[in-house]
Amino acid sequence: MRLRVAGVIVFLYAQPVSRIVRLSIDDVIRDGDTVLLRLGEPASPVPTPVAALLLEHIASRDNMNTATNPASRWLFPGRRAGQPSRPDHLSALLNEVGVPAAAARGAAIRQQLLELPAPVVAEALGYHDKTTTRLRNETGETWSRYAPGDHGRSPTG
Repeated sequence: MRLRVAGVIVFLYAQPVSRIVRLSIDDVIRDGDTVLLRLGEPASPVPTPVAALLLEHIASRDNMNTATNPASRWLFPGRRAGQPSRPDHLSALLNEVGVPAAAARGAAIRQQLLELPAPVVAEALGYHDKTTTRLRNETGETWSRYAPGDHGRSPTG
């Protein structure tokens, strides 16, 4: 369950594993039937099937039965008291099940940038706007290097 949830967060929200392990259960917001994941502002909506998976993971998180973690708020609690799972450990586990986290994250954010403006992606996913702008330019987004204006008219008017 832990790997499914972590993998979905990588694929849908283009989050690095180092950031995923820092998420707490307080970053999962339930608003009626809607589930949101706080990665940036505003919080991002979670699709219904993924929301069910996320809520199930919260109810049955690993490492909660030890004396050090009975009240852990981490979405991915680690083995050490009060600490989240280690990013390198979670990344290795994801790689073992066929989710190359770094490559998947890169592909996911580039796909987001093909569909949405870079500033919107930056705010929603918690990225810096300069990072999303650079990545958008690398993806070769249509019209990314053209000046705005009416290009249908001739230069003489």
